[in-house]
Amino acid sequence: MAEQKPSVSTFRKMKREQKPIVMLTAYDAPTAALAVKCGVDLLLVGDSVGNTMLGYSSTIPVTMEESLHHCRAVVRGTQSNAFVIGDMPFMSYHVSEESALLNAAKFLQDAGCDAVKMEGGFDVVPLVKRMTTAGVPVCAHIGLCPQQVKVQGGYRIAGRTEDAAERLMQEALALEEAGAFMIVLECVTAPVADKISKALSIPIIGIGSGSACDGQVQVVTDILGLSGYIPKHAKRYANLAAVMEEAFTNYVEDVRSKQFPTAENAHQ
Repeated sequence: MAEQKPSVSTFRKMKREQKPIVMLTAYDAPTAALAVKCGVDLLLVGDSVGNTMLGYSSTIPVTMEESLHHCRAVVRGTQSNAFVIGDMPFMSYHVSEESALLNAAKFLQDAGCDAVKMEGGFDVVPLVKRMTTAGVPVCAHIGLCPQQVKVQGGYRIAGRTEDAAERLMQEALALEEAGAFMIVLECVTAPVADKISKALSIPIIGIGSGSACDGQVQVVTDILGLSGYIPKHAKRYANLAAVMEEAFTNYVEDVRSKQFPTAENAHQ
């Protein structure tokens, strides 16, 4: 764990020094603690908790209460020494500017997060400016936006046409101008992500957007082999599902055969 807690300035410096930034999703205290111990630079408590932990088919059903619950766990797990971003869930920042600011404040004041993340381009630029003016660090998110999947008609790669690429560039520039300290590019074509990373002074974090980004983020269950489906942009670094299945099977067999517990496991 770093001696000094990272800040938004830390990540700007990492970009200037061309030091890749490592972001990982986390949803619970033990996972968060291990991630930071192993050198992960910042943690995202993503609304992907809906798919990965809560059994939802998408991120859309995730509520503020659920998001804050998992954010608190992650912050506690890192003993408040890690930089934690709370992902603002569906409709938590769309109803009004006032409700968006109050919800963002809950992530910082109630859950102990250091920043919030919001999906959207030009549509959220005024809100990003208002939040950063109020003292809320904002990580923006453009490209494939899971909260908009119903409007977009599915999960689609972004930036494949000249017009789409230009729009992404202009959105990124507008979000930087509005005060966003970082932008996540999800499933944006690699050449477009490269151009955006070079054009902006704030860090660009890619997921499925190539290697030219200033850093990468992955969903923790994907890299651990706990997801039923591994997307193209993910790499499985372990197959914990197989390990857990073997452990559970052995436990069941030991209990049913009365090989567990033994005298060593009993209090006298």
